[in-house]
Amino acid sequence: MSTDRPITTDCRLFDCVQVNLAILADRWHGVHTHLNLGSVLRFWPTPGPAGLPTVERSLADQLAEAAPLLGLDITEQARTRAGEPPEPAQGRYIVSDAYHLPWVPYAGQRHMEHSFLLEADAHGAVVVDGYHNETPWGSARPLTRRLDRAELAAAVPGSATTVTFAPARPAPATPATVIDLADDATIDAYVSAYTGHPDRVAAFDRLTLETWLLARSRRLHASFLDGPAGLAADPVRDAHVAAWEALAESVYVGYRRVARGRSAPAGTPDRLAAQLRRDREVFGAGTAHAVARAETAAVTVPAPLRDRVADTVAAVLTVDVAGVLDADSLADLPGFTSFRVVEIIERLEHDLSVECAADDLVPENLHHLDGIGRIVLSALHTAPEPARIAARTGGN
Repeated sequence: MSTDRPITTDCRLFDCVQVNLAILADRWHGVHTHLNLGSVLRFWPTPGPAGLPTVERSLADQLAEAAPLLGLDITEQARTRAGEPPEPAQGRYIVSDAYHLPWVPYAGQRHMEHSFLLEADAHGAVVVDGYHNETPWGSARPLTRRLDRAELAAAVPGSATTVTFAPARPAPATPATVIDLADDATIDAYVSAYTGHPDRVAAFDRLTLETWLLARSRRLHASFLDGPAGLAADPVRDAHVAAWEALAESVYVGYRRVARGRSAPAGTPDRLAAQLRRDREVFGAGTAHAVARAETAAVTVPAPLRDRVADTVAAVLTVDVAGVLDADSLADLPGFTSFRVVEIIERLEHDLSVECAADDLVPENLHHLDGIGRIVLSALHTAPEPARIAARTGGN
């Protein structure tokens, strides 16, 4: 293949194991085949690391389910040894340690399984990796990249799983919808395991991944139900998926707070349990539900404080402050992610010598200039007088 071959799959829907399977499926069976992975929606946690339950599935389970849905035949599977990097081949899918992969933000930062395609063209090995995500260490985006032998050996220095796929015939048909959601007792046990875990940092760290996986799988399932042209889009489903994504963002903010020795939003367990129960209503029952809409707080943020917040947002995102002041939503600004939100709040807390209330740090507030202003304003009410003076005057 060529490094200029475009990736047309909507890679935002998948985790790092699924995404490159989806690329193969779309390449061999058509550009919407990837949606078949969304036909199954489940919540059945299993025992995971640190004594915490997890929805993360093993590589073997993921491959066994995904291959028939995507029309992929496994022709070869092996485990390579350290010091013997895999050879490139058509349809070759690799799962190795992201810590050593120079094209992902996890390089040198975190050990975790990560997939990529390792194929060949006339010049040698070509990596194809569709992973699309924001991380604390930067953005991951779909890419193709040529590697020489030394670079490949450095990228996969240890053992790795190598799977070679071929297109199944006939091409897969649109699968039936499968809903496999746990009962209330399982939901309660899952949430309680995280709320009662003695290591709060470890619990929130793990829950950040859990809610990210849950949110992304719900977005994928909704996209499957919408169909290739999106003709069956449902505002109730869309609102529910958006609530999952907001919860995942709140959990990450909570993790960063707990890691700094501060309190996390107290409502997180209730929100998580409610989202899991609502899955059954939105995806399982097929009946119409009213979409709840939160009322926006009407507190006016003083102009000096609003300008101070805008300056901080502009500095963190490296954008013009005028664009911040004019934006309907901070999410519309380039570079805005949940990771940058944390940096904005932490910088404001440091500069103004305040501590924002953990329960205020929810996306409904954090995605808007006035919302952040109200959070800081509330914190200033209990701050020492010098901090209140600095906020009123715009001073340091």
